[in-house]
Amino acid sequence: MKVLLLGSNGQLGWELMRTCPKNIILTFCDFPKVDFCSSDSISQCISISQPDCIINAAAYTAVDKAEQEKDLAYRINHLAVLEIAEQCRKNAISMVHMSTDFIFNGENFKPYQVDDKPDPKSVYGKSKLKGEQAVRKILGDNALIIRTAWLYSAHGNNFVKTMLNLMKERPILNVIDEQIGTPTWGHGLARAIWKAIGNKLTGTFHWTDAGVASWYDFAMAIQEEGMRAGLLDKAIPILPVSTRQYPTSAKRPLYSVLDKTSFWQVLNVTPVHWRIQLRTMLGK
Repeated sequence: MKVLLLGSNGQLGWELMRTCPKNIILTFCDFPKVDFCSSDSISQCISISQPDCIINAAAYTAVDKAEQEKDLAYRINHLAVLEIAEQCRKNAISMVHMSTDFIFNGENFKPYQVDDKPDPKSVYGKSKLKGEQAVRKILGDNALIIRTAWLYSAHGNNFVKTMLNLMKERPILNVIDEQIGTPTWGHGLARAIWKAIGNKLTGTFHWTDAGVASWYDFAMAIQEEGMRAGLLDKAIPILPVSTRQYPTSAKRPLYSVLDKTSFWQVLNVTPVHWRIQLRTMLGK
C-alpha cells in the first residue's frame, strides 16, 4: 500500500514515520514542500504521490494565536482538509484525518462519546470541527477520523519537553489543576493509526492513553519520571493554580477526557495508562 503522510514535520508525523510498517510505501510531505494555503500545491502533491491512502496529520495548532489568525486557521484546518477530501473522492483514495478534543466545550461530567454533540469554544476548535464535517460530507463512511488530546512526543514542542526545561531553569512552577484530560504519547497513537489502516477501518473514533489527569498531575508525573530517568537532578516545588490565574486568548476545555472504548475494542488492543507511556518515552 502507498501512503501519503501530510504533516510529517509535526509530533505525530514524526512518530508515524518511525512506526511505519514494512509493507507500506510511505511518502511524506509538509510545508514548504506542500503549501496548505494553496489548492494547486495540495493537488500537485497528491498527484505526484499517487497514494492509496492519505493520512492528514497537518493542522494549524497554535490555539491562542488562532484567535488573531482566524482566516489562516480556517484555511489550514477546514479548507485544506476539504480540498484533500475532494482529491480522495476523485481518485478513490482512502483518508485518515486527525482531529481534537477541542471540538467539545469541556463542560461534560463524564468522558466524551464519539457521537456527543460538538460545541467548540475556540477558533482552533471551530476550525477543526469544520474540517471533520467536510471530510464526512465528501467521503461519508469512506474515511477514518480520529480525535486525540494532550499529545506529546520526543519530537517537537509539547508540554512534557516544556516542563522538563522549566524544571531545570526555575526554582518553582505554577501549573493549572482545573483542566482535566488524558496525556497521549504520539508513538502509541501512531501505532494505532497503522493498525486501523491495516484493518481498513472507517468512521469516527477517539484515541488517548488510559486514565485521567490535570495539567498539575501531569507536571508532577513528568518531574518524578524525569528524575527516575536521570533527566532532572533535583525536584522543585510545583504549585497547583486556577485557570483564571493564567488567562489565555483561547478558551480551553475544562474537561476533555475522551471515551476510547470503541477504538480499543475494534483494534483489539489493551489500554496503557498514560503514566506508563510517559515513563517509556522518557526512558528511551
